[in-house]
Amino acid sequence: MDLSRATWRKATRSTNNGGACVEVADNLNGIVAVRDSKDPSGPVLTFDPASWRAFVAATPTSR
Repeated sequence: MDLSRATWRKATRSTNNGGACVEVADNLNGIVAVRDSKDPSGPVLTFDPASWRAFVAATPTSR
């Protein structure tokens, strides 16, 4: 899978707790990619957009 055009952004719920952050690339055709910001060349999870929306909708938020 070619992720060379991915535009990564830190998840809005990530905090400044020592770099434990998630980055998401949602600018790719047909997939949403997720990676650990501490390991940008490491493994990447990919989701189809509908599955990603369902995951985000089901994820509790804390404020």
